[in-house]
Amino acid sequence: MTARVLIVDDVPANLKLLDAKLTSEYFDVLKASSGPEALEVAQEQQPDIILLDVMMPGMDGFEVCRRLKAMPETEHIPVVMVTALDQPKDRVQGLEAGADDFLTKSLNDLALFARVKSLVRLKMVTDELRMREATGQRIGALSSNGGDNFLMKEPGRILVIDDRPTSLKRITETLSSEHMLTVAESQDELLELANQGSFDLLIVSLTLQEYDGLRLCSQLRALEATRQTPILAIVEEGDTARLVRALDMGVNDYLVRPMERNELVARARSQLRRKRYQDYLRDKFQQGLELAITDGLTGLYNRRYMEGHLSTLVADGIKTGKPVALLIFDIDYFKPVNDTYGHAAGDAVLKQFGERLSQNVRGIDLACRLGGEEFVVVMPDTDLAFAMAVAERLRQCIAMRPFTIDDAGKTLDITVSIGIAVTGGALDSASKLLERADQGLYRAKRDGRNRVVAEAA
Repeated sequence: MTARVLIVDDVPANLKLLDAKLTSEYFDVLKASSGPEALEVAQEQQPDIILLDVMMPGMDGFEVCRRLKAMPETEHIPVVMVTALDQPKDRVQGLEAGADDFLTKSLNDLALFARVKSLVRLKMVTDELRMREATGQRIGALSSNGGDNFLMKEPGRILVIDDRPTSLKRITETLSSEHMLTVAESQDELLELANQGSFDLLIVSLTLQEYDGLRLCSQLRALEATRQTPILAIVEEGDTARLVRALDMGVNDYLVRPMERNELVARARSQLRRKRYQDYLRDKFQQGLELAITDGLTGLYNRRYMEGHLSTLVADGIKTGKPVALLIFDIDYFKPVNDTYGHAAGDAVLKQFGERLSQNVRGIDLACRLGGEEFVVVMPDTDLAFAMAVAERLRQCIAMRPFTIDDAGKTLDITVSIGIAVTGGALDSASKLLERADQGLYRAKRDGRNRVVAEAA
């Protein structure tokens, strides 16, 4: 894995040493020797990760980190603070400033490279989701969010396994005031709970007596339910080999025993925020997909989705010999509704029309709004006789009950004309089926409206 790494240090020798180490691992290295220069380079070059010295004149690393996390252009770039400071309060201060990790000089190369690669992988996922959200906003499918304060409004759901009583007590006492904790007594119980529950964070001791903590993390990463759930590992001080393996297999963060309470709170909060932000981006992307294939007024699928679905059904029908029926609807005399009662009344008719369609077709049928006052129902594995019966029932459903057009309860009688076509051979296609159904609709309207007409194959 390669990445663009910005290293920030006011000591030239430190810059040179880090540059040589990272370059030997094929990272693309950018350099800055002060806080203001780091901010400028980060904005212009958009690195994948920043290694930031804390002790710098003028603007120290804590302030640089706070400013990086406050700027929209750089807030999602992972920051690793690198310093000679090794007190828990210093790590907590760095984490509260927005840092993703805190490494102490002199750096262990294996731990450094593993941490950089782990954070870059996480950033790649976030970058992809952010790009999809930006695309959705550009095409108008998504609205922009006014901030991420909502991310921490709800308590986190945390699942813990640790067989050391004092360590487990410290975790539960420290985090239970803010979050909802569930403790697993065994590996099997943890996997069962993780697979069934919807947890925001998993805390796993890598030094379990009866179980292999690394294998447990690997199993959690293999489960569909926990593939994206952050894992916070607990390791022994100096156990670099185990930590590197954990980071390589996808563990997100770690704590070194003995755990400092404030650092535990800060790291848990950081992982919860990242998890919820990625969930938010995924949900927004799913909303964008739904908006792209559905009609905003009626909630039915739109023409774009219908055409793709119909093409697949027709192709499958040709292979299996099962017919596909297409019903096309046009609301009779719809223009006078808009002209006489206004577009709000017209929208009310369209919405209720869509509801009646969706409520009166089978689960396997697809109801769509084609555009304007035209609708379509696609019916797989349906012959002409059954399609005619359904179309007639739908025509009566529309005609027999008036449509409400305003809050005062005013109603209008509405009728519909329906054209039908059914696939009829190996040379058939979705476009031909739609064309024949449209011809049937034309005949229904020409012959007096409020009727069903099937066009021959």
